[in-house]
Amino acid sequence: MIIRGRVWKFGDNINTDLIYPGPYLKEFLPYDEMAKHAMEGVDPNFSKKVKKGDIIVAGRNFGCGSSREEAVTCLKAVGIGGILAESFARIFFRNAINIGLPVLECKGLLHKVKEGDLLEVDFKSGTIKNISTGEEIKTQPLPDFIIEILNKGGLLNFAKEKLGSK
Repeated sequence: MIIRGRVWKFGDNINTDLIYPGPYLKEFLPYDEMAKHAMEGVDPNFSKKVKKGDIIVAGRNFGCGSSREEAVTCLKAVGIGGILAESFARIFFRNAINIGLPVLECKGLLHKVKEGDLLEVDFKSGTIKNISTGEEIKTQPLPDFIIEILNKGGLLNFAKEKLGSK
C-alpha cells in the first residue's frame, strides 16, 4: 500500500467540526457536495486547491471532537490519498480505516515537511520518502490486517469478501 501526493499541512487539534462543519450535518449530502466543504473550518478554499491523491500532514490529535464519519468521508470524497499525523483521535483513526482512507502516525513529521512537498508513503513498511528533499523517515507501519482492510477499500468491502468466501 503506497501512495504519492503533495503535502497540505495543518497543526494540532484539528477537530471534526473544522474538517466538516456541523451545519452540513442537517441533511445527507452527496459525496461531491460533501467534498466542497472539506477542511472548510480551517481553509475555506481547501477543496478548490486540493488534487486527487494529495496528503494531509498534521500535528497532534487530528480528528478530535465528535465521532462523525462525515469528517473522514468528506476528505476521501475530495480526493485525499492519506493522512499522516503526530497522533489521531481514536474514533477518527478507526473511522478512516473503516471507510478505506489510509492514516499513519509519525512523530516529528510536521516539522520535516513543507506544504507542497511531494511525499511517497509506504503504509506497510512505515517508510515516508520526501521526494522534494530526498529525506526518508521511518515510523511504525500499519498492521497487516489494517492494510488488508484498506486494500479492500474499507471494512464493509473487507467483511463482504470474508463472508462471501464461507
